[in-house]
Amino acid sequence: MSASDFLAIAPLLVLAAGATAVMLQIAFMRSVPVTAILSMVALLLAALSCVSAAAITPLQVGALLSADQFSLLFTALFCVAGAVTCGLSLDYIRHHGDEPEEYFLLIVLATLGAGVLAYANHLASLLLGLELLSVSLYALIAYPNRSLLPLEAASKYLVLSGAASATLLFGFALLYAGTGTLAFAELGEKLGQAEMGTGLLMAGSAMIFAGLAFKLSLVPFHLWTPDVYDGAPAPISGFLASVGKAAVFVALLRLFLEADLFRYYKLVQLTGLTAILSMLAGNLLALLQTNIKRMLAYSSIAHLGYLLMVFMICLDTGSRALAVEAAMFYLIAYTATTIAAFGLLTLINESQVEREQVQLQQVSGLFWRQPLLAGLMLVALLSLAGIPLTAGFIGKFYLFTAAVSGGNWVLLAALILGSAIGIYYYLRVVFYMTRGADEHKHTVTLSPGWSGSALSCLLIASILVLGIVPQTLMAYLRSIL
Repeated sequence: MSASDFLAIAPLLVLAAGATAVMLQIAFMRSVPVTAILSMVALLLAALSCVSAAAITPLQVGALLSADQFSLLFTALFCVAGAVTCGLSLDYIRHHGDEPEEYFLLIVLATLGAGVLAYANHLASLLLGLELLSVSLYALIAYPNRSLLPLEAASKYLVLSGAASATLLFGFALLYAGTGTLAFAELGEKLGQAEMGTGLLMAGSAMIFAGLAFKLSLVPFHLWTPDVYDGAPAPISGFLASVGKAAVFVALLRLFLEADLFRYYKLVQLTGLTAILSMLAGNLLALLQTNIKRMLAYSSIAHLGYLLMVFMICLDTGSRALAVEAAMFYLIAYTATTIAAFGLLTLINESQVEREQVQLQQVSGLFWRQPLLAGLMLVALLSLAGIPLTAGFIGKFYLFTAAVSGGNWVLLAALILGSAIGIYYYLRVVFYMTRGADEHKHTVTLSPGWSGSALSCLLIASILVLGIVPQTLMAYLRSIL
């Protein structure tokens, strides 16, 4: 490998070096604040290294990784999201974990897996990144070890994710048998020349999509989502819902684009059907929830359904660039908004060590007791609902525009209907937060530290900036396509 190759993958190297440094620090000196700060520094340095790496892109690094503006943008996003998760976890994990230093190490490793997924242009690197991310999440979901609910959630995710990985590998094997390659671009070239039947290749592609759909918790592969989100620590629920899903979606989008899987109309139709089911089922099931974590879990299913619309839109080559641009903007907005939404739940500290159960009644009067945290949740919920002046509105408007340009009226109708349903249950939480503080006695005690308050302000600002002045990000996204 040349010096340019090392510079191109500098974010991944910094993350790997940071994980090693954190392991050594834990081995010689156990200290939660030191581990958290060291992890945050490693994540932020990795994000900064994306700037220097961008100067030499695009560049193919070996056979497995592709360094371009697309991969660097999302690697930087994942690193910043990981650093925010560490900051939000600092006070939380000391209340809920026994020996939580390894918790921060796992966040760095999970972010490294997400970065590998962003770089992946080969099925082998896709699998490596996916498993590094997933294995780290298995352990993170199980924190703390003094409660049964996170262990149950981690066990469910481990077993079902293992089945999904097996399905994914079988799909890889079918495609390799038919084409003799695992590289995305070469795969696209050889699919049309394959000696095996088109039906078998379609089956392999469908199995790969099914395995990745599980990781994205798309309908009908979504049944694990509410239990895992409810059992996991609140910061990890936010990390899983944002970085965990965005990284897989980025890899899936690159696979479809570079291998030109859009030539298989039935496969793309399958993604469209999955998008419609996810939009409607996710919003309808969220409507029935009184537990805010479970509501946000079902909401995340719906939002991935919105994102999956872009595959059907990409069938029209004239709308493909706009669809990919819309997906990129929506992923950035969704990541910031989801971490903000779970940020409030992270800052809710209960006296018991058991996993928090944040019911609607427990946030009653939150505006009068903790206006900063209530403001964070308000902005996040308005963004998730797609209300103007928030990042979520611009993201949905982008998708709406792309769907109109591609003439996808059925998907557009599902988007509008799902968004209308979502407004009700998002604003229901706002209604409870604005009730008088004495209207309900079973409210939670909130004690956010300085780090939580600072990150709350940062998240609010990022969502509002993306919603009010999105032109800079739009222009940048347009320039890298």
